[in-house]
Amino acid sequence: MGAVVELRQLRYFVTVAEELHFGRAAERLHIVQPAVSQQIRRLERALGVTLFERTTRSVVLTEAGQRFLPAARAVLAAAERAVDSVADFRDVRLLRLGTSEGLGDRLDVLLAEFTRRAPEAQLELVHAPTAQRLHRVRDGSLDATIVRGGRPAPGLDFSLLWTDEVVVALPASHPLAESEVVPFAALAALPARLSPPSRNQPLYDLIVSCCREAGFEPVLGKEFTTAQDTLGTLGFGRPHWTVFYRAHANLLPVPGVAFRPLTGPAPRMPTYLATPADRRVTPEVVALIEAARTTEAG
Repeated sequence: MGAVVELRQLRYFVTVAEELHFGRAAERLHIVQPAVSQQIRRLERALGVTLFERTTRSVVLTEAGQRFLPAARAVLAAAERAVDSVADFRDVRLLRLGTSEGLGDRLDVLLAEFTRRAPEAQLELVHAPTAQRLHRVRDGSLDATIVRGGRPAPGLDFSLLWTDEVVVALPASHPLAESEVVPFAALAALPARLSPPSRNQPLYDLIVSCCREAGFEPVLGKEFTTAQDTLGTLGFGRPHWTVFYRAHANLLPVPGVAFRPLTGPAPRMPTYLATPADRRVTPEVVALIEAARTTEAG
């Protein structure tokens, strides 16, 4: 008799395999890290193999994990196709929306306004790396996805939803935190903890260009990992800084950390909705765009 494997376990496995970090995978899945670790262990026991090599510094796929990954993705894709096969029989319309990290209270406001405009619609939120979400919009398994700093991409249209302020996070005990606004140039002597280009190219490019406009090259320290881990260390040890979207920072009151607006320059990140260029935009997608623009204007 074959091993009994749950779709949930496959989804957790694929997410960890993409992030190679249990904390980031948990953030994407919107669950706590121990739950991810527990389900991965159960999956490994069911399969009788080790899928990840774990150390205190890294997580890597084993040879068995590398072989299992494309099969796990295929099963999840087949499950989605099975659900989609009966879409025409539903009484409600489903909008499958890809989401981005750091949307914060923007997402809450957007969804509330969307529900008001399209009360008959059912919304399914999907979090995945940007490239994967864009691919899924192209192949039709997502209706649309929210993306930061949208760039031209074949087969996709981009509609501007809003522009987010980017703020600096500093130790609350640092002298710069005493100011209501922090000049970018004042950060020159402090190490920056930023997400690498491989994880967040638009934000990395924006902050580096702002540093250069302010007259300095950023001193790059340890990479940004998760919001929880990064903010947890920000108020201790050697002073450093990082950045958050204002909408995300609004939900992150952390003892020992101060969020401040930046000036000279004041960074802002455009956020877009990517939709397929070769297919009709559904009324639900139109309602989502209108909801976003209404909340931005408000």
